[in-house]
Amino acid sequence: MTENIKPKQTRAILIGTYSENISKEKAKEYLNELNFLAITAKIEVVKVFLQQLRSINPKYFIGSGKLETIKEFINNNDINIVVFDDELTPTQQKNIKNFLKKEVIDRTYLILDIFAQQAKTATAKTQVELAQYQYLFPRLTGFWSHLERQKGGIGFRGPGEKELETDRRIIREKIIRLKKELAKIDKIKAIQRKNRKQIIRVALIGYTNVGKSTLMNILTNENVFAENKLFATLDTTVRKVVIHNLPFLLSDTVGFIRKLPTTLVESFKSTLDEVREVDYLLHIVDISHPQYAEQISIVNQTLVEIGASNKPTLLLFNKIDNVVNLAETNFQEKLQLIKKTLPYRKNNRTIIISAKKNYGIDNLKKTLYDEIKTLHLKRFPHRLLY
Repeated sequence: MTENIKPKQTRAILIGTYSENISKEKAKEYLNELNFLAITAKIEVVKVFLQQLRSINPKYFIGSGKLETIKEFINNNDINIVVFDDELTPTQQKNIKNFLKKEVIDRTYLILDIFAQQAKTATAKTQVELAQYQYLFPRLTGFWSHLERQKGGIGFRGPGEKELETDRRIIREKIIRLKKELAKIDKIKAIQRKNRKQIIRVALIGYTNVGKSTLMNILTNENVFAENKLFATLDTTVRKVVIHNLPFLLSDTVGFIRKLPTTLVESFKSTLDEVREVDYLLHIVDISHPQYAEQISIVNQTLVEIGASNKPTLLLFNKIDNVVNLAETNFQEKLQLIKKTLPYRKNNRTIIISAKKNYGIDNLKKTLYDEIKTLHLKRFPHRLLY
């Protein structure tokens, strides 16, 4: 199922909502992120719709009047897909699709589709495929047209076999098979992590697209894939780093995001276990992003959910070069003003860097050396550092 099912030229509209719980300004920020997700998925966004919701319409999620307006726009502008920022129930998704006569997906499906496009290794493909099937199962009737177009790509014998129970049995069997495959992968990963316990382990974490892979390249002097798009990294990359006389292992992990699909969290267990079991976290933040404080909160909440919130953490505010010109004569003065506005978390140290411009990296390495040396001496008190 990991193949891309969208046509080459996908024209879409995005739909977001706001209410007494989510302000209009916040909803617009969320739609900006949805737009970035769409771009990453190679979708052309033609228009964005935003509606105030006093209550959720159980049939269509949004009001039927707004849906009529959207339908008119779709028919006049050659739109072939509708993307909701909110997660739709299977029934709502089916009802909206029947009303608009167009494909309808939600944020969760879009993220799953991006993961499918970005998955390169057998492990990542298996993880994503399981998450897709778990998402698909309760929506099977509405997604039959998708399955037909895949021409057996996910195990169906052909468009003639359409009995729902048969379809469900096939999907259920595939989910069972994929879970068994991932269980084997988890065992192998667990053995690998156990073998790494003889050395201090550090993980790069953060919201997606904050520059983790770029920093990984700087610290390891290697060429880990890094690109300015969401979820460029799906597989955990582990490299050995030596600062002065001190070796440690550095892991680059998948980026977190608002409303990360539960199915992905479950499927990427072995990847998230890497975060759970390391000794130290480098939390990378894009200081130039207007919602960086909320992104910090989302990452911290995700750490709580996966049981990794008690790790010693160094907070790195990256991309300072997007905020202030590093060559300005009063750069240090501006930097001091910026530092006063940064959110503070107890027991966490903070450093401002630019991985792209190599600013603050020496300070980062010095701090890392001091922090990891302390951990090393505590765990291996009789092991000499050469």
